[in-house]
Formats: sequence, structure tokens, C-alpha cells
Amino acid sequence: MKRIVIIVAAIFVSTSVCAQYARFVTEGTIEFEKSVNMYALIRKNINKDNESFLQPAFEQYRKSQPQFKKLKSNLTFSKDRTLFRPLEETETNAGFFGASPMVSQNNIIYTNLTTASSIAQKKVFEETFLVKDSIRKINWKITTEMRDIAGYQCRRANAIVLDSIYVVAFYAEKIPVSGGPESFTGLPGMILGLALPHENITWFATKVTDQSVPANALTPPAKGKQMNNKQLHETILSALKDWGEYAQAALKAFLL
Repeated sequence: MKRIVIIVAAIFVSTSVCAQYARFVTEGTIEFEKSVNMYALIRKNINKDNESFLQPAFEQYRKSQPQFKKLKSNLTFSKDRTLFRPLEETETNAGFFGASPMVSQNNIIYTNLTTASSIAQKKVFEETFLVKDSIRKINWKITTEMRDIAGYQCRRANAIVLDSIYVVAFYAEKIPVSGGPESFTGLPGMILGLALPHENITWFATKVTDQSVPANALTPPAKGKQMNNKQLHETILSALKDWGEYAQAALKAFLL
């Protein structure tokens, strides 16, 4: 009996020590892969007014292009700052379907979590804007669901952004930096997985590198016509006023 007590005590002490010295990552780089379900995205745009030419174009697209378009990006982070930057595409999609704003990566985003502010360089068609504003406030609902992403146990949270876009996020508590891909923040840990189910788009971390980050690796973007989020919204709406239903899809893509 005494031996059992000693073994149990040893296990308890060992577990406590491990918990006490568990490593939390506060600096490093995360490699993300954005995946767009092109087939689903295209199908949603086919209707009775355009099916005579879009349906044949879609059938031809399916013969020559994969279902999912993959895009790479990096998120560099250091304690209270993050910098999200897309990587140059190595593959391109043929035809006009690949030109959809939802398919492209349009943003370089610097976030200061201490001041709750961001500086985003956004490419909107042929123009470039530099948007300086506070970070988006997201009303996350944290769940009990867990998932392993890039070697980290991540907890699920759900939210609605831009009034109608349903978001599923998975964040790692062992990376206690409240950042994530694109402009998604606000959880008690780094977002390593992000899905917009109804938009057929996901971002998932493929690799997390725990390393010191030099200050010059977190330099905010500086090019573009300066404005805030409200002004950008109004500018895009004005430019797309004659674009019909396509305008709403494009607007969502540029404001994410």
C-alpha cells in the first residue's frame, strides 16, 4: 500500500512539474494554406439568366482544373503584434473564374493587439488602399470541440462577421497571442484553423515555427490610398453600384 501511495505521489509531482514548465509560444511564424472549393463557388453563381454560357464554361473548367485552389501565406507574430502576408502564387487558374476576389489573396495586414488597431494594405482590382482602423470586434462563442492542427490542440469557436458570414475558428491556447489569418482575432490563443463554410473557403496552419522574431520582420505596410474601414466600404459600394448580385460577393471578399 505504501508503495502504491509513493507511485501515485510521484506521478502527481511529475504531472505538476510538466504543467508548470509547459512551453507557451509567443514568437514565431505560421504557414497557412488557403483552400477554395472552386466547383462549389462557381455553381453558386450559375442561374437561369447566365446558365446558357456559364454552365458550358463550368463544365470545361472541371475538365482542366482541380476542385480546390490552394494559396499560401505567412503570419509572423511577436507577443502583441502580428503581420499576415500572402505568398506569391505558383499556380494560376485558367479563365475568368480564377479572377474572383474570393479566390485571390488581397491583403497584407499588420495588427497591434495592445492598441487594438490594424493597418491593412488591400488590393481592390487595380487600386491599392491603406486602411488604418481599430481591429474588428468579433463576438466569439467558444465550444468544447477540440482538433489537432499543426501539432497543437485547438479549441473551436463560432461567430458571425459582416452581419451574415458564418465563421468557424480553431485556436491554440499554447500560443497565447490573440491573432489569426487575415483580420480574424479576438480569441484567447492563436487561430490556426479558420473556415467560412457557406463561402467554401478555409485557412489552416500547415507549420508553426517557434523562433525569435526581429523587429523589422513586423513592419506595417505603407503603400496605398489612406482611409478607414467605413470609407473603404463606401468606396467599394460606389465602384460596384452597377454590378448587381456580383457586387455583394465582391464586397464581402474585400472586407474580410
